[in-house]
Amino acid sequence: MRINALTIAGTDPSGGAGIQADLKTFSALEAYGTSVITALVAQNTRGVQSVYPINADFVAAQLASVLSDVRIDSVKIGMLQDSDIVETVAESLASATIPWRVLDTVMLAKSGDPLLSERAVATLRDRLLPQVSLITPNLPEAAALLACAPARNENEMLCQGRELLAMGCQAVLMKGGHLSDDESPDWLITAGMEERFTAPRVPTKNTHGTGCTLSAALAALRPRHENWVTTVREAKLWLQGALQQADTLEVGEGIGPVHHFYRWW
Repeated sequence: MRINALTIAGTDPSGGAGIQADLKTFSALEAYGTSVITALVAQNTRGVQSVYPINADFVAAQLASVLSDVRIDSVKIGMLQDSDIVETVAESLASATIPWRVLDTVMLAKSGDPLLSERAVATLRDRLLPQVSLITPNLPEAAALLACAPARNENEMLCQGRELLAMGCQAVLMKGGHLSDDESPDWLITAGMEERFTAPRVPTKNTHGTGCTLSAALAALRPRHENWVTTVREAKLWLQGALQQADTLEVGEGIGPVHHFYRWW
C-alpha cells in the first residue's frame, strides 16, 4: 500500500523543521507528502526572527483542496499559530476520513521562541486534542496543556501523560528529552498499556526540528504497523540515525538540523 501523508504546519526556510522537515521525513520513510501551510516563519538555525500569519480562511481553503482530491492515510499536525487556525483545522478534520492523526503540540522553537499564542493552547486542548490518535508533547508542552510545572522525573511524566490521555486523545507519547538523564526516556500511554522507550543521548548540538521530524515519522509509519508500539520503535530507531549523522551536514551556525536522508547520502 502506498501511503499518502499530510502535514499541517508552518514553514522553516532553513529546511530543518516545520513543513520542510515533515516532507523530507515522509519521503525518507516512503510516504507521499502533501502539505497545508499555517504560517510563514522567518527562521534559521539561530532562531525565529518573524512570523507572518496565514488567514484562517486560506488554511481552510488549502485543506478543502487537498482533502477533496487526495486520499490521506495519515496526518501530522504541527504549528497552528493562533486560535482561529486551531479551530479551522479542528472543523476540517472533524468531517475528514483520515485514519491516523498525530498532533505535535508545537509551542516553542528549539531556540525558545514562542510558536503558539496562549489563547490557542486552550482551543487546541478543547477542540483538537480529542480528535487525534496520538499527541507527542515534550515536558514543557505537556505542562502548558495541563497548566502545571514541567515533570521532573519519569513518575511525573507518567502522571501527566495519563492526565492528557483523559482529555480525549487515543494515545500520548511523552517525550523525556528535557530530563537530565544519560538516556532520553519516552513513555507511550494508552488506555490499555504503558510502554517505555529509551535511547542513549547523541552528543550533538544539531537537534533542530527533532520534534517535527519524530511526529512526521510516526504519521508516515503508522499505516504500515499494527500498533503504536512498533510504530514508535521504528520511528525512534530511524531518528536516532538521523541524529547520529547530523554533524555530517553543514547547515547554519546555530542549532543545525538532523540528517533526514542519512540512509542514502
